Amino acid sequence: MVYRNVLKDPAAMREMLAATGGRRDVPVMVEGGKATVGYGGS
Repeated sequence: MVYRNVLKDPAAMREMLAATGGRRDVPVMVEGGKATVGYGGS
């Protein structure tokens, strides 16, 4: 697992927004190209 701080790393923020379709919720886990957002996995 790789932790990326999206508040301090603009490139990580762009990747997160691309993976989540613009959602700004955390945590975001990307595995096998599929993004899981939030602790409940929604």
